[in-house]
This record gives sequence, structure tokens and C-alpha cells, in this order.
Amino acid sequence: MSGATPRLRIVAMRIITRDVRENKLSANQPPPSFPVHEKLYPHLEALIGKGGFRALLWRARLLAAEDLPWLDSVHVNADGSWKSEREYHSQLDPDEVFEGRVILLAHLLGLLQAFIGESLTMRLVRDVWPEVLLGDLNYVEGDENEEEKRRAETRLAKKRRKDIR
Repeated sequence: MSGATPRLRIVAMRIITRDVRENKLSANQPPPSFPVHEKLYPHLEALIGKGGFRALLWRARLLAAEDLPWLDSVHVNADGSWKSEREYHSQLDPDEVFEGRVILLAHLLGLLQAFIGESLTMRLVRDVWPEVLLGDLNYVEGDENEEEKRRAETRLAKKRRKDIR
């Protein structure tokens, strides 16, 4: 069992959507990178090392390929980054590429949850992507849910003000 639950797929979709907007990726091109490597890797390297990260990403890719067989064309490099056959991607609908990125990240988050637990995984996600709202997914319950939304909105507003300057 991979643990790529529907909630984790929603979290992954929000992260990937944000990445696409942030990097102004074209809908017609395959993504040049996977946000996990650039943003999550530094946090996980200390916890599980370079080899552990690579193994986790490799396993997530294997699980994701069960849902989308074209992900078999994605290769995990020794440093944990990934590359894929660009020629193959050119034959895919951009929505399929987007979905593949979401499913791959959801499986990676599911594997992390299995190893370090839901609480630590979500704390890590919040640290790496603080602008991605998770409160409505019941990862935080009760009054803290509203507090989490308020803090995320405050961080996002500060970032926007900073970007404007």
C-alpha cells in the first residue's frame, strides 16, 4: 500500500499547481524539474540522506507508474533529481504530465507518512510550502484549523508585499 490517499493527492495538486504558477511553466511543455527535488530534498537529506531520498523517490515513481504507465519513462538520477524522455512527453497531453507530477508527489508524501507519520510529514510540507493551505483538509482540527489558515494567509500576504517591492 502506497498511502497516496485522496487527501495527499489534493495536497500534491495544490503544490504542483503552485509550482506551475510560480515558474510560469507552459502548458505545452513538460516540466523542467520536479518541485520535490529543489524544495523538499534539502529537508529530507538530513533525515534520510541522499541515498534514502533517491530510494524514496524511486519507489514513489514505481507506485505512480501503476496509475500512469508513462511514468516508467521517468528516471531517478543518483542525486535524487529526475529526468524523463522529452520526446515521449511531447506525445502526452499537458494534463497527463500535470497528473503524473501530482500522482508522483502524492505517492512520495504517502511513503513519507508511512515512515515518519502524518504529523511530521504535514509539518514538513508546511515548512517547505507555507503558502499552500492545508487547514481545510482536516490535518489540523478544531480552533487550530482557523489559526492555521490565518497564519498561512498572513505569510502569503507578507510574501506578496515583499514581491511587489
